[in-house]
Amino acid sequence: MLVSAKDMLQKARDGKYAVGHFNINNLEWAKAVLLTAQEMNSPVILGVSEGAGKYMGGFKAITGMVKGLIEGLNITVPVALHLDHGTYEGCLKCVEAGFSSIMFDGSHYPIEENIEKTKELVKIVKEKGMSLEAEVGSIGGEEDGVIGMGECADPNECKAIADLGVDMLAAGIGNIHGKYPANWKGLSFETLAAVKEKVGDMPLVLHGGTGIPTDMIKKAISLGVAKINVNTECQLAFAAATRKYIEEGKDLEGKGFDPRKLLAPGTEAIKATVREKIELFGSAGKAWLY
Repeated sequence: MLVSAKDMLQKARDGKYAVGHFNINNLEWAKAVLLTAQEMNSPVILGVSEGAGKYMGGFKAITGMVKGLIEGLNITVPVALHLDHGTYEGCLKCVEAGFSSIMFDGSHYPIEENIEKTKELVKIVKEKGMSLEAEVGSIGGEEDGVIGMGECADPNECKAIADLGVDMLAAGIGNIHGKYPANWKGLSFETLAAVKEKVGDMPLVLHGGTGIPTDMIKKAISLGVAKINVNTECQLAFAAATRKYIEEGKDLEGKGFDPRKLLAPGTEAIKATVREKIELFGSAGKAWLY
C-alpha cells in the first residue's frame, strides 16, 4: 500500500516534473493531502518530522493511520511515507515502524561521519525495499530544532554521498525552512548545476519549498530537482482559515464548536495549497505511469 519514493522520483526526473512532499501533522493533514493527490491523480510523499512523529503518538501510530486512510478513502495513487530530517536513531525507528522511505540528515556531521552513517543506512533500506534521502550542506531556517543558515553544498561532498547508493539527495542551494526573509538572495542555480554535474542522474530534493518564486521552482525542476518539500505554507493556510472561522463567530453558531466543523475550513485550505503545488510541480495526472 505504501511505496518507496525511488521509482516515483526517477520517473519525475525523466519527465521533468517534481513530486510534492507534504509534511503531515495530524489526521486532517494526512487526509487532506491524500484526497487532493487522488483528485489530481498525482503521486505524493507524506513527510513526517521526528517532532511531528512524537506529537502524533509515535511512528507506528502514523503508519497505522496512513495505511488505514489509504484503504478507507480508496486512495489508488502511489503514496510514500517518508521520515523528514531524521536522526540515525529516528531512521531505524521508522524502518521498524513500516515507513516506505527515510531521510537521514547527516549534514551537521563532519563529511566522513555523514558518509559512514549513510553507508550503514543504504544497506538497511536496500534489504527492506525502502528509499533513502541524504543531505549535504544544511538547509537554512529552523525545523524541529534543526537550525541552518542556508549554506550551499560542496558538489564534491554531494558526489561522495551520492556514490554510496542513496536514492535522492538534498543539497543546500541557499534554500531555507519557514518564511523567507526580505533580504533572501534566492536559490544558487550555479551550485545546483555544479551538483548535478557531479551526481549525474541522481534525483535532487529541494527543501523549504514555501515562498520560493514560481520561476525559481520551474528552473530548479529543469535542473534535476524531482522532489519538493512543502510544510510552512500548509500550516499558514490552515491557521488563517481557522482564525477566520473563529473570528466570524462560526464556532458559536449551532454545533460550530464540533471539531469536525471547527477544523473543516483549515483542512480545505490545506487541500487548496496542495492542489496549487501539485499543479506547479507538474505531477498532476502522472499517477498512471505507475
